[in-house]
Amino acid sequence: MIFFRVLLTFVFCVVSAYTLLVVSDHGLNLFSVFFGDMQKISWAGQFNLDFMFMLLFSAIWVMWRHHYSLSGIALGVVAFFGGAPFLCIYLLIQSFQAEGDVRIMLLGSERAGS
Repeated sequence: MIFFRVLLTFVFCVVSAYTLLVVSDHGLNLFSVFFGDMQKISWAGQFNLDFMFMLLFSAIWVMWRHHYSLSGIALGVVAFFGGAPFLCIYLLIQSFQAEGDVRIMLLGSERAGS
């Protein structure tokens, strides 16, 4: 579990630093670039479409894990728009709350039977 937690921390730091550099160079003009690449039917657009569906799966999993409660739906929206940085923080917190039990971390305590 320690390796996983270190990896989560590393990914969070790298993606956050990269994001800050991109924002400082290009501003917060994400959506027009993101969807513009998709409209071009290019490899960048293909990657964005693929990534968007991965974000959707992440959001659905977070909502499911929280039994589609209001807070779970809110976390799902944050997961969709927050991407890897959100998921890294979320999984890091869950790993400590689950005391390293992967089953509880992934399913939640109710579904894991704890």
